[in-house]
Amino acid sequence: MGRILSIDYGKKRTGIAVTDPLKIIANGLVTVPTSTLFDFLKDYTQKETVERIVIGRPIQLNGQPSENLTRVEQFVVRWHKEFPNISVDYFDERFTSVIAQKTILSGGVKKKTRREDKGMVDEISATIILQDYMRSKGL
Repeated sequence: MGRILSIDYGKKRTGIAVTDPLKIIANGLVTVPTSTLFDFLKDYTQKETVERIVIGRPIQLNGQPSENLTRVEQFVVRWHKEFPNISVDYFDERFTSVIAQKTILSGGVKKKTRREDKGMVDEISATIILQDYMRSKGL
């Protein structure tokens, strides 16, 4: 049994979350510079069994693609070429950053920590994407 890994793909930073091997719990894993994402995932999938990647589909509120969608699609094409056995699903990521920011605030994270840890929102957003994906699949 493999894990499900989710990605909140950003222009500069990318948040990553992952399930436990039984696919019961989604946990934030890390935020990495987007320029190193492919190498990070390559290393991670050599150490852990990943059966699926869920990547946030950046769509605007009006349903139109956001400017980041092209970068996400290019990443997915590259991933499929090198790792055709690990499937990729897109999942709506609208509101995940807003929900992540509200979660951080309601969790009492200090302003200094929020300012210094810019990747916190990305990692929590990836976790929200993964939780919502799992819920939609009945996992």
